[in-house]
Amino acid sequence: MANNTKIILGIDPGTIIMGYGLIAVTGKQAVIIEMDVLKMNPKKDHYERLQLIHHRMNELIHQHKPACCAIEAPFFGKNVQSMLKLGRAQGVAIATAMQAGLTVAEYSPKKVKQSITGNGNANKEQVWQMLQRILRFDEQPEYLDATDALAVAVCHHFQESNPLAGISKSKGWEKFLQQHPERVCKP
Repeated sequence: MANNTKIILGIDPGTIIMGYGLIAVTGKQAVIIEMDVLKMNPKKDHYERLQLIHHRMNELIHQHKPACCAIEAPFFGKNVQSMLKLGRAQGVAIATAMQAGLTVAEYSPKKVKQSITGNGNANKEQVWQMLQRILRFDEQPEYLDATDALAVAVCHHFQESNPLAGISKSKGWEKFLQQHPERVCKP
């Protein structure tokens, strides 16, 4: 990889299936490095699965040397126990990335879908199909958790390459008006 290439690790946290995807970004061009899942035995103890997440995250970080990690925020479900377990899985992934010195960004599922497809209510298949166009790959993964993770990485790339990303609409307008006082109508 070229020296000006930035690698982004995307994570779709899960306690049974954790998706991960890595992209390399040079300038504004992103290419896929890898996407896959860590599939864990649901009969294993929850703490053992958390240890597997930690171990796989360490492997990915040491193998690919990403600059940052983007992770999907958990959605709010009705099952409190499932949400607690998912939060723990996400926490392990975040702590592992931070321990390795990576910056971490978190995106809601709706934000990721909006960023990739233009529709915050897109389904997994629509996200996968759009990623195929954006990153130019033909592979169809066995689990769409892998493409969800890839989508989080691409979403992060889009957010970083957008100069207005992270600026609220009001601050964006305030800044615009400060830079262009001649555009303000006086009463």
